[in-house]
Amino acid sequence: MNKTKDFPTPDAWMNHSVSYGETDAMGVVYYAEYLHFFERSRSLYIRERGMSYAEVEQRGIYLPVREASCRYRVPAQYDDMLNIHVGISEWKRASIKFIYDIYKDDRSILVASGFTEHACVNKDGRPVRVPEWLREIF
Repeated sequence: MNKTKDFPTPDAWMNHSVSYGETDAMGVVYYAEYLHFFERSRSLYIRERGMSYAEVEQRGIYLPVREASCRYRVPAQYDDMLNIHVGISEWKRASIKFIYDIYKDDRSILVASGFTEHACVNKDGRPVRVPEWLREIF
């Protein structure tokens, strides 16, 4: 069920061991935790391109999430080792779309997939064109 061959590049992989606090009463990862996995892997993606998200903000660009989606396929449980794959699937004039695939340890079982779309705004929250320097590092 590995579909990474069609994944956009550049990309990044983040490993994550599921903690007990990330699970619900049924012993599976609580559904909202997947958005945290997306966020942490997105931050790693930006860092691996040579800049932290804090630096992006210091340059006056903010990337608030304007849409998020997650499709849950197989439950993840406490102590599972997950591999989160992240990349950029789409650039628009004033937004960026990141996609994510979350796999169990050996990357053969797809646990969840999804996306987050981010508006590109200035410090006042007004939409701005994605700056060329940001496109270049990504």
